Amino acid sequence: MPIKKVLRNVDWVFVGLIAAILIFNFIVLKSASMSVYPNNPDYIVKRQFLWLLVSLVAMGCVIFLDYHIWPKLSPILYGGTLLLLIVVLFAPEKKGAHRWIDLGFMDFQPSEFAKLAIIIAFACLLFNYRHSLNKGLHLLISFAFVLFPMGLILIEPDLGTALCFFVIMLAMLWVGGIKPKTMLIILGILLLAIALVFGVLFIATDGFQHTPEELPIPLPLEGYQLTRLIIFINPQMDPLGAGYHMIQSQVAIGSGGIWGKGFGQGSQVQGDFLPEHHTDFIFSVVGEEFGFVGSVFIICLYFAMLARAVYIAYKAKDLLGALMVTGIVAMFTFQIFINIGMTIGIMPITGIPLPLLSYGGSAMLSNMMCLGMVMNVSMRSGQRMFGQN
Repeated sequence: MPIKKVLRNVDWVFVGLIAAILIFNFIVLKSASMSVYPNNPDYIVKRQFLWLLVSLVAMGCVIFLDYHIWPKLSPILYGGTLLLLIVVLFAPEKKGAHRWIDLGFMDFQPSEFAKLAIIIAFACLLFNYRHSLNKGLHLLISFAFVLFPMGLILIEPDLGTALCFFVIMLAMLWVGGIKPKTMLIILGILLLAIALVFGVLFIATDGFQHTPEELPIPLPLEGYQLTRLIIFINPQMDPLGAGYHMIQSQVAIGSGGIWGKGFGQGSQVQGDFLPEHHTDFIFSVVGEEFGFVGSVFIICLYFAMLARAVYIAYKAKDLLGALMVTGIVAMFTFQIFINIGMTIGIMPITGIPLPLLSYGGSAMLSNMMCLGMVMNVSMRSGQRMFGQN
């Protein structure tokens, strides 16, 4: 398709929503960075802006590279992703995990870029299986295709990102045509697994009153991950230690009231009582300084952006494009829900950043490339053929 014709098909509503979130991002980061680098308060904002410029270039490359080329390249993409996820396991440990590769100018996080790579490769696989997905062998291959890289990410360890892959897999399988009965079985197994984990912890901690000395049943989770689950239920168990982040976040958001304390006026943020407020807990800054109104505003922007992406998937030219957009929508939805949920105390604390709002180069680059893929599909949509071959 000629570039001029593609450009005429730009979804300016989607572009405008992305731009609005990014503008809000720099306003919030400007305030959040004042207490992080008091001698150089613009340091984080300048770095984020540079990463945005790099991300826009990468986004442009993704947009103009027709997504129909990926079925031929998906084996290379999938293999390269697995290789990076294996290599990072041998990288030096940082913050108690093997998630980053030090490139000198940045800490490269393979799992961030693996999201888009696996979404593309998995979409190609499901597109090839569109007439036979529910056959036993093809269904098993589909599960293994995502569960293998998910397992490598669990080893890092990074439970939050691994669960994100699981949600992506379920959403894409649903659009790919998996039987409802099979999906219900998967969800049932998932709920049983969650109930088992919390049941074991309840018994081992006398009703979530202390950290477990010994588990009655071994769980495939690290000690700090178990602690986070316990703190999620009872943050007051260790208010100055493991529960500190969650308590301070809730204090910050609650103190913001309806209208907030104002730009740069948040006591929890500016007093640096809330750790990681420019990254994982950026939504707490929104809640304290911009209040309930500002929080609802950014949530509405996210909702509108995701709703528009769902519409793009619905009118996609073919099932391949619909699958790719579905995976990206699932990824953003999971990350937004988990991040905001942990700041207000309805989800356990994880290392998942808030898309387009948290400070971070790898996340910004990965997220903008994902949004570029959504625009790629949108700009090449003809008559709606959702669900067709």
